[in-house]
Parts: sequence; C-alpha cells; structure tokens
Amino acid sequence: MTLSPSHPLMDGRTAHSPLITAYRGEKPSRNPVWFMRQAGRSLPEYRELRVGTTMLESCLKPAMAAEITLQPVRRHGVDAAIFFSDIVIPLKLAGVGVDIVPGVGPVLDKPIRSAADIAALPELTDESLDPIREAVALTVAELGNTPLIGFAGAPFTVAAYMVEGKPSRDHLGPRTMMHAQPELWAELMNWAADASGKFLRAQIEAGASAGQLFDSWAGSLGLADYTAHVAPASSRTFDHVRDLGVPLVHFGTGTSELLGAMHTAGGDVMGVDYRLPLDEANRRLGGTVPLQGNIDPALLTAPWEVLEKHVREVLAAGSDAPSHVVNLGHGVPPETDPAVLTRLVELIHSI
Repeated sequence: MTLSPSHPLMDGRTAHSPLITAYRGEKPSRNPVWFMRQAGRSLPEYRELRVGTTMLESCLKPAMAAEITLQPVRRHGVDAAIFFSDIVIPLKLAGVGVDIVPGVGPVLDKPIRSAADIAALPELTDESLDPIREAVALTVAELGNTPLIGFAGAPFTVAAYMVEGKPSRDHLGPRTMMHAQPELWAELMNWAADASGKFLRAQIEAGASAGQLFDSWAGSLGLADYTAHVAPASSRTFDHVRDLGVPLVHFGTGTSELLGAMHTAGGDVMGVDYRLPLDEANRRLGGTVPLQGNIDPALLTAPWEVLEKHVREVLAAGSDAPSHVVNLGHGVPPETDPAVLTRLVELIHSI
C-alpha cells in the first residue's frame, strides 16, 4: 500500500525537509533537531492547557492532543513535531483497564499474568483509532513543511507494564515470564506488537512523515534474551508499517549492548541514548545507519558554557555517521527551562 497523494510526504511538504533528508541517510541543509518529550511539562502553555484534564483525556481529545503536539514547534523552532500520546493509549482504546496516575505512570486495573488473562484481551479495532487519526490530521494541517513523527511503544515495554501492572525498576515479572512461560510470553508480545503496530500505522496513514518505536525498558535485558524473546515481536510491530515507506526510528534506553540486534529487528534510523558516544554507536552499526541523539538531559540545567561544549562534542561524534538527527539521549526533564531548549535549537542550527 502507498500513502495518500495528499500525505505530507507525497505532496512535497515534508519529503525534502532537513529531518526526512537525514532520516533517509542523506546530508541535510542544516542539522535537524527535535527533543523527546518536547511537548509536555517543561512548557507553561502545556501546564495551563492541561488544568482539569487527565493525561488520558488529553491524549484522546483530538484538538487538545494536536495543540500540545504543536506547542514546542511554535516555541522552539524544532525540525519535527512528535505526536503527543502515550504508549498505553492502544491498550485504553482496545478496552483494557488502564490509567496514567500522576507521579506513578501507567497502572492497569488487572495485571496480565495467565493464559486466561491473555485470551481475554480485546482486539484493537480500526474504528477505535479514529480519535488518533483526527488528532494527527489536525496537527498536520497546522505544521506546513515541518514533519510529524508518529510514535508507539515497543512490545517489550508495553508488555512489561501489562505484566507488572505498573512501572517497575527491575522488570522481574516479564523477564521471568519469558523463561518460565515462553509460549504465554510470545502470545502477549504478539498482542502488544499488533496493538502498537496498528496505533503507529494509523498515525502514519493520517499524515505522520516518520515513525519511532520506543523501547524504554529493553535496557533491562541481556542480548540473548532480547534476541530470542523480544526482537521477533519488535520486528512484527515494524511489519505493520514497513509497506508505507516512511523512515522508521528505533530507540531504547540503556540499550548500548543491544544496538545491533535492535537494528536487525527493525528501523532505518537508530536512536542512541546518552550513555554511548555516537562515534562508538556508528562503529558498532558498521557506519551505515543514520543516528539520532544523544545530548545528556542532565546537562540542560548545567551552565550554558558546559551545555554548549557538550552539544558541540555530540555533533562532532555524530559527524561520521551517514547522517545525524540531533536529539536528547532521553526525554526533556520537567524542570527544564524552555528558553534553554530554544537557545539549543538556535545553536544546533548555527553549527
């Protein structure tokens, strides 16, 4: 299947933007930059808009999700918008009992731990994704030549929440299940892969010019476990959107030792967290893969001269890769001064 002729990649709006050019492995006219979690708590306009609205409500109200997605583009002049949502939104849309609790994160009404639990999981229907399509369409209509990046959680990270029922530090539940009940684990991973894949496809078909799969908790795994018990499902998620031909990014935290396996699982571009220098990431990937990253978020509150030196080092380290999209090595911390991000964009564009 191909994208609609009115899709931003097809009608000329975003195909030659700095971001998409870099994602395709070519050298762009300037260093493209955007920030994970650029839409959110660091922005006063976001906090004002969210008053009286839960996180889930803000993700599922199309006009609000679109406005939140657009806010950092207006303020910072970044080279991409990232769709404002959450990795558990596909669960909510499917009918799984889940909430996003302030100060905690996603919490399920009932953890998924048995064959009966998995058999009872509802399917994510195409119709249930209509609010996502509407939010994307509203966003893209305002973005002009700035690409929108669609987003979804990788199946391991989604399944980790489903098994634990809430955020976990060590993810013992899913790590145990994959060994103690491998067939059950594979069923759960396939469900999560399909839910995330459908979620991402809906965003891309509605107008997103790229997609990113976030595997926030894959860093808790060793290479053997990732390869045997996680990579096939991650690849299955990518299978849902490969035919659309948009650039796809694969990112995880604490995944330096999994970088090659993650790239094999899927993704045209590899996101690199702040722990691994980009020149080493480039070496591990054979010098053939576009990179995204990896400013240390902790330095956003450091003195400007310290941050500027670090940013210049990041750009230098990424210069040998086929192309480099500048980003953080994780999300924007809530206490970040928005003026620092704006200044950072100006610096990166000037180098």
